[in-house]
Parts: sequence; C-alpha cells; structure tokens
Amino acid sequence: MEKNKSVIIIGISSDIGLAIADRWLRRGWKIFGTYKTLSPEVKELKKDDVSLIHCDVSDSSSVHKAAGEFKKICQAWDILVISVGLLKPVGSFNDSNFDDWDNSFKTNFTGQMQLVHELLPTRRIKSNLEPCVLFFSAGGINNAPVNSSAYTISKIATVKMCELLDAEIPDTRFVTVGPGWVKTKIHNQIIEAGLKAGESYQRTLEKFKTDDFTPMERVLDCCDWAVNAPKKIVSGRNISVIHDDWGDKELERKLAEDRHLFKLRKFGSINS
Repeated sequence: MEKNKSVIIIGISSDIGLAIADRWLRRGWKIFGTYKTLSPEVKELKKDDVSLIHCDVSDSSSVHKAAGEFKKICQAWDILVISVGLLKPVGSFNDSNFDDWDNSFKTNFTGQMQLVHELLPTRRIKSNLEPCVLFFSAGGINNAPVNSSAYTISKIATVKMCELLDAEIPDTRFVTVGPGWVKTKIHNQIIEAGLKAGESYQRTLEKFKTDDFTPMERVLDCCDWAVNAPKKIVSGRNISVIHDDWGDKELERKLAEDRHLFKLRKFGSINS
C-alpha cells in the first residue's frame, strides 16, 4: 500500500465518504473533500487536518468554484472519489416534478462529470500506477426498478461513462463500485416517501428490521482493492461488492483477458 497519496472525496459528508476518509486518514494519506451541509461529522474532519470545500453538485457555478479552490490547495491528486447520491424524487416518472427529476440527474451525474472534467488536469501521472477516479453505482443495470428513475438512470449513465473515459484517457483508471445495501442515511429518502416508493418502501423497512446490510468494512475493502489494482483489471468496469469475487487472482486473470467483463452490454442478441 502506497503512502503519501492525495485524495479528493466529493461528498465526504456521505456515510461512505466519511468511512473512506477515516480509513485513509489512518494511513497517513492527505484528504480533501466537499460537503453540502456542514454536519458535526464533517466538522470533526477539520480536526484531522482535512481540507474541506463547500460544493452543491447540482449547481454548475458551485462546482466550478469548488474545482478552482481544489486546484489551489491540491496541486496533484492520486485518487478522486465521487460519493454523492440523491434518491429523490421518489415516485413514478409521470407523477414527479420534472425540475426535481432534472436536479436529481444533475446531482447524480452531470455535476459529478463536470467535477471530473475540471479536476482531471491536476491528476498526478505516475508510471507504475495511474491515478484513479472511483464512482459508485447502484441497481437497475439488469432490471427495471420503479419509482426512482432519475437516480437509476444517472447510475447507469455513470457506469457507461466510466467505460468511455477509460477508452479515451489511457493514463488514468476509472472504476465504479456497486456497494449494495449499505446502512446509510440515503435510505431515509425512501422511508420519507412511504408508499410512493412502491416495493422499495417495504423492502427498506425489512432491511432495517433485520439489519440486513452490506458491512461498511467490506465496501471499504473493495474500494482499497479497486484503487490499487492495475488498469487492465479494473478500469472501465463496474464492480459489485457483494456479487463479484474481487481480489481473487483467477477473476483478475479473466478481467485482464476479457475487455467486456463487468461492463454494460446488450443481452440476448441473436449473434451475441
């Protein structure tokens, strides 16, 4: 494990963002992050010498301002983590306010890509291990979850964009990690929506009742593996914390040999 890495975490105030920051701080890595709300947990990060910048990812001017401030305080980053997520609006597309739907897409995709675009010039290029941009994905790639279309389509777009960025930018790694059901505050948006969330409402209540969640430690272990794996193994791919044998040498061999594995592909074509 390399030392003295510089890491920017967009959405460091999220539960996963906070957990990543805590683990990597204990390694002596230099952490920078953005927040939308200055919560007590975020304030605690300042005591650990974490450099914090306000950023509303849905606001392009806020994104541009934050990117400019990062360029002043972090001249070269090794890892860029995008840990921002907004489930709202919860409900059918037809019944949703489109401005809310559009804001969700900006938060979950467009604003994040603007940050990546503005911060890529300050990535640290190394010969042994390229800089890494780490995104988080969600369900919806292999089915059609209802009543969360803005969030779902944003995450699917992120998965494909990750592959496109990998193809266009050979000196940088781009990877998405699907954490599964982690016990984080984002699920409160489903509970608040109640029956408007459809089946997701009852499923979320059951998850909390049985405490059936992906352990945060497992998510962090997967992130560690992803940011330290070679480009040919992880870049352009969507890795599931729960369903994939990440870290397994046989799987890594298959990934290195097959450029289509763990990527968004059409299923069921006659000639596929």
